[in-house]
Amino acid sequence: MMQIMAVVKDFFTENIAPPHKIISVKKQEEGGWRALVEVIEEKDYMKKYAHDQMVGLYEVFLDDDENVNGFSRISLRYRSVLEEQQA
Repeated sequence: MMQIMAVVKDFFTENIAPPHKIISVKKQEEGGWRALVEVIEEKDYMKKYAHDQMVGLYEVFLDDDENVNGFSRISLRYRSVLEEQQA
């Protein structure tokens, strides 16, 4: 599982933005892995204009060979807004 988290972290650092937090990693019954990752969106822009930071929640899919084969942002919220999560 630690290897999956490392792959997800590297993918986000290289392609999206450094992950703020990996909140879930699960082995899928049909094969592969699913992870949920929180990312601070446009941190510098929001800070420059004194706005609350935005947190994007991403769903990431990895195959059995630990390659990312899909991802999507499934929600976006202000960091100060608490949200009950159903995943």
